[in-house]
Formats: sequence, structure tokens, C-alpha cells
Amino acid sequence: MTLPKIISHPVYSKYEKQLESEVVSGPIPAHIAIIMDGNRRYAKEFLYDNIDKGHMIGEQRIEDVLSWCLRLKIKYVTVFAFSSENFKRDSDEVRFLMGLAEGALYKMADNPDVHSKKVRIRVLGDMSALPESVLDAKAYADKKTEMYSNYTFSVCLAYGSRQEIITAVKEIARKVKTGEMDVDDISEDTFSLHLYTADLPDPDLILRTSGEVRISNFLLWQLAYSELYFTDVYWPGFRYIDLLRAVRTYQQRVRRYGR
Repeated sequence: MTLPKIISHPVYSKYEKQLESEVVSGPIPAHIAIIMDGNRRYAKEFLYDNIDKGHMIGEQRIEDVLSWCLRLKIKYVTVFAFSSENFKRDSDEVRFLMGLAEGALYKMADNPDVHSKKVRIRVLGDMSALPESVLDAKAYADKKTEMYSNYTFSVCLAYGSRQEIITAVKEIARKVKTGEMDVDDISEDTFSLHLYTADLPDPDLILRTSGEVRISNFLLWQLAYSELYFTDVYWPGFRYIDLLRAVRTYQQRVRRYGR
């Protein structure tokens, strides 16, 4: 599918460069988290209802966004690729999405930019819910990038924030029961250390595509002080200029953290 003429127009390109120049001169968020939404609606509107193709284009967009975030020197990027609730979808669609996830992990682990920029690839979520083939791809990405620390790209698969919180509560309760931890040791910091995102900073900016204005069980504990940004653009149609606009909006907001 070709891009609309306006996107390739010299005036548009000039605007993108000006916007990029403005954005890189301001404070860049350390951690951006993205709810990638709109693959199916994009397919219905632009691909004659070919849902699989919509998901395929959406998967390809992930590597584009990683490249753009590296260009802006965003140290942590977390994408919501497949929720625990998504397993309720048609079984054929779930299998197709798991296949895409598997392929994407192998592809990212072999991406030359990932290695030149020293990007660690991670998978966050309920590993027990994922098929063996995806776990093998995860292990491959872990092994290929575990030594890197310049950037971290986290893919949330079989992820649900309520489930993550309950898992953390159970682990803390177990430690209290066995004497590994005292009740008085429980704090916000110790709780955070029992989440999937234990070694990540909380996101500065959470971005959702497709026009939906909700969080959908994503990083509920971690987003306490995050800036939220919603765009009408469907995920497969998300462009570098849309990311720049999101970061610029973040820069224009005053963050007081309750002060």
C-alpha cells in the first residue's frame, strides 16, 4: 500500500525535519511505553478486511519504532504487543499472532542496529501462557542481547497488569510467611521490585494509538506519574512524525509529581 502523496511531499518532509530539530533540542523521555492498537480496524478500512495483513504491517511497524526511538536516544521502550485477554480471540488469530511474535523476536535479535547500539531485547508477561516456539525465540533474543545495557526494548506478551500485581503480592506474601521479609519492609520500592518491570524506570510517557482513550490493563502500577498521549492514528499507519508529536507534547507539559 503506497503512502498518501502528502506524506512524500517535500513540504511534509521539511515539516518533519523541523519538528525533529525542535524535539531533539528539548528533554527526551527516558522511557516510552506504547499501547499498539488498531491493526484490525486498519485492515477493515484499508486492506479489504485482511486482518492477518493488518497484523503483519503492525509487526513491521515495531522495528520502525525501535529505529526511531534509537534515533531520538530514548533509552527504554516498552510495547504492549499481546495482552492476557487477547487469548480470548479466535484461536486461528491467536496462533497467527504468536507466530508473528516469534518471528519478530528472532528478527530483532539479529538486527544489526540492535547490536551496534547495544540494545537489550526483553519479553515481559506470563511466560507460562506462551507457546514453546515463542519461548524459544525469547531465549534466543535473551542470549543474543543480554550483555547490552545502552538501551532496553521490552515486548509485553501474555501481559496483564492486574495479573502482574497479583503475582507480586503472592511473592511478597510468600516471603513474609517464610521469614525472608518482614511486613514492615513492604514499601512502594520493594513492591516495584517484584513486578516484571523491576529493573526498569517507570515510563515517562505512555502513548496509545487508534483513538481509544483508555489504558487497558497496561502498567497500572508503573504509570502513576506518566504523561498520557492518545492519537487517532492506527498502529500500522503510525509514522515517525506521530512519535515526534507525542514527544513534543510531553515536552510541553509541566511535571510536578505532586509538588
